[in-house]
Amino acid sequence: MRILLDCFGGDRCPKAPVEAAVKALEEFGDLELLLTGDKDVLERELEGKVYDKARLHLVHAPQVIGCHEKPTDVVRLKKDSSMMKAIIMLRDDDSVDGMVSAGSTGALVTGALVRLGRIPGVIRPAFCPILPTMDGSLVGICDSGANVTVTSAHLRQFAIMASLYMQNVYGIERPRTALLNVGVEKEKGDEIRQEAYGLLQDTEGLNFVGNMESRDLLSGKYHVVVADGFSGNVLVKTTEGTALELLKKIKKDIFSRTIYKLGALLMKRMFKEEKEFMNYQNYGGSVLLGTSKVVVKGHGSSNATAFLRCIEQAYRMKKSGLNEMIGAEIAKYEHYED
Repeated sequence: MRILLDCFGGDRCPKAPVEAAVKALEEFGDLELLLTGDKDVLERELEGKVYDKARLHLVHAPQVIGCHEKPTDVVRLKKDSSMMKAIIMLRDDDSVDGMVSAGSTGALVTGALVRLGRIPGVIRPAFCPILPTMDGSLVGICDSGANVTVTSAHLRQFAIMASLYMQNVYGIERPRTALLNVGVEKEKGDEIRQEAYGLLQDTEGLNFVGNMESRDLLSGKYHVVVADGFSGNVLVKTTEGTALELLKKIKKDIFSRTIYKLGALLMKRMFKEEKEFMNYQNYGGSVLLGTSKVVVKGHGSSNATAFLRCIEQAYRMKKSGLNEMIGAEIAKYEHYED
């Protein structure tokens, strides 16, 4: 298993991805990592760390992508950047199985589409991040930003890809799949949502359970939520933001009165567990479903734990043969047109 790790595509780079790489080699004995970025900087970051040098390789990529650069300019002009070097290697080297990056989302999507291409039959790749649910399970949201406008056919493919992902990477049998909408009734939503509802109902092997209102995202009733990229992105970020602000308020309230402080002292362990439960860093990144090779996009603020989980996502996707399964399932609906 050979995975590329973009070490200069995030707020905490290169320290966080390098730490994650060392831990990943310990966790997965059959894993080999290729770290892209400025070789001199990476070598300094690795000094003093103990790791299997035969399974970690440095790929020199001196260019850095700025946060305001146009994705098309990055793809054309920055082939020696840590991200584009990884994408090009992923395309040209059949021995490389996937890549992880916490860099520019636009550059990553554009580069993946232009350089890697799609799984045959896939109309548009889509992001699928995961969040924890109240019953201890997980829910994947597909799409969450790659496609702002969609058709009903796109939504059906998102459902197929995300359902296979949750089943084969996270071991959830027959993932309960819902369509994000303004109400649970079948006739709710615009024409696209209504058409998608019918298509999802008719999709063989898909455990479609109807529409979902956004307030039920973390309820545990669903394992996959299908959405256009705009709505899905708003849903994910609103949920993450609400959880973080709620934690801040609880902390503020605890310190407002002595009796609350005493109570919190007795519940210290529980508060710590809840904080870890709500911490998005523990759940990796958004996988880009539908590209010809495995691509995982981490949060820009990913720490070492988040990078490690991203590497694990890429590892499991390749190990499970997910792309081959997606291609076989999508082929059943070849009448789709973009």
